[in-house]
Amino acid sequence: MMGIGFPELFVILLIIMIIFGAGKLPEIGSAFGNSIKNFKKSMKEADEIKSEAEIEQAVIEATSDGAEGEVSKEGEAAAAPPASEQETQEK
Repeated sequence: MMGIGFPELFVILLIIMIIFGAGKLPEIGSAFGNSIKNFKKSMKEADEIKSEAEIEQAVIEATSDGAEGEVSKEGEAAAAPPASEQETQEK
């Protein structure tokens, strides 16, 4: 089983230092850290968008199944009764 241990990391770091020089290592590390931070942020936003889409899909399925009174699976609000019922209630 292949794994990256301390000797391998040391050799990789040594090669990077030879190619880029010791002065550029902090800039490379900072850029790498910012890249990881932005990646995590975008993944979090993608999860939020996905969960919103799933909620909207559940609402659509609930309303298409004939459940006119239920707007969402959380039961936030009930839909207005159909127009014919409203007219009879007003009279």
